[in-house]
Amino acid sequence: MTAARHAGPPDHAAAFRWPVRIYWEDTDAAGIVFYANYLKFFERARTEWLRSLGFEQEVLRAGAGLGFVVTDTELHYREPARLDDMLEVTVLVAHVGLASMTVAQQARRAGRLLAEGTIRVGCVDLGTFRPRRVPDDILAKLRGHRQQEPNR
Repeated sequence: MTAARHAGPPDHAAAFRWPVRIYWEDTDAAGIVFYANYLKFFERARTEWLRSLGFEQEVLRAGAGLGFVVTDTELHYREPARLDDMLEVTVLVAHVGLASMTVAQQARRAGRLLAEGTIRVGCVDLGTFRPRRVPDDILAKLRGHRQQEPNR
């Protein structure tokens, strides 16, 4: 599932932005960011994005017994990042369902696209790991931050 299927190419101009510095632990033997670490960077940005909307994952876990889990990813790597690079990771809501959402994410260095992808995240009951409806207050905020779909 990709953002393009829902709303055309994502417009990251209005996206949430989170800075990420590249440390030794992020790089491989060739001195570039290990490909799987982009998933970590994207995860951190989504966590901070939710926090910026007023929702902390630990509070959701402890108070409501719910969590958000990644169900699908699709990533494309364009250019490498290296030690000490400062990246900007974006989060843009592409689709919101009753129990899941899809976000388009990018990692950029000085405006140059390094990696991009779509991440589908499901809401689950952490006791059973069964799908669970996203609470209405969260749904309202997510829908308010969704990329506008083109007129059909």
